[in-house]
Amino acid sequence: MKKKSGNQCGRRGEKIFSNICIIPSLAGVLIFFLIPFAIVIYYSFVNNSVPAQSDFVGLENYKAIIQNTAFRKASTNTALFSVIAIPLAVIIPLWLAVLLERNIPCKSIFRTFFLSPLMTPTASVVLVWQVMFHNHGTVNQIIEKFGGNPVDWLSSKYGFYVIILMFLWKNIGYNMILFMSAIGGIPKDILEVAELEGASKAYQFFHIKLRYLSPTILFVLILSLISSFKIFREIYLLVGNYPIDRLYMLQHFMNNTFEKFNYQKLSTSAVLFSLVMIVVIAVLLITEHFFGKDVEN
Repeated sequence: MKKKSGNQCGRRGEKIFSNICIIPSLAGVLIFFLIPFAIVIYYSFVNNSVPAQSDFVGLENYKAIIQNTAFRKASTNTALFSVIAIPLAVIIPLWLAVLLERNIPCKSIFRTFFLSPLMTPTASVVLVWQVMFHNHGTVNQIIEKFGGNPVDWLSSKYGFYVIILMFLWKNIGYNMILFMSAIGGIPKDILEVAELEGASKAYQFFHIKLRYLSPTILFVLILSLISSFKIFREIYLLVGNYPIDRLYMLQHFMNNTFEKFNYQKLSTSAVLFSLVMIVVIAVLLITEHFFGKDVEN
């Protein structure tokens, strides 16, 4: 009995110690995440950022922000960019990972080539792309050399596709390494059995590999989704606060609203953006669970 009570006291002491160790992390999350987000939600329901002069206005701020032309334009551009860029940031690295899985020459050189953008600072990346796509940049000089007319890449509809290329250039390498690691973790015996039974490479990929890769695909999707909203840095350094309509993203709207100290508009757009992100990630999690549950079993 004494031995059992001693073990119980030891476990209780370990539990208390582990709870004490968690307190700093919980305090950090509370101070830097939960409380600020609660304040943002509060600002979205009042008409003034000064508590003594603010009145509760319900959903009026949300109605106003949805009717705001700049917000709608920024949301449309951001959604369009994500719909185009994110699938490409998953499909292309997955294809490259499958390609590099084979015994091809200079495999390590290819890996280094695709990972090099991760080691380049954002400002340097922007400088390179400015040199390439300026009115008198490298790309236009090549076009003129072959008898074509120069294109104003960053101030025309083509600027949107230049930004997509930049996004892919920066993210393909990291996503490719994640997929290569996941492919290496697929049980070899299952693939060997499938090959002995006459399964084609396409069948092995779509019916076996993709099922085991579903958690990694989900992770890469979420990672690419987060990275797609960081493209504001590159666009800001390339064309400033107020780019052409096609390049005006949701982060531009929030940044410009913050500079004007319009906290109600900023908070309301941030809450709406968070709700959309929660829904999108929930859909991705449900989809991954549906397609990956048989692998887990």
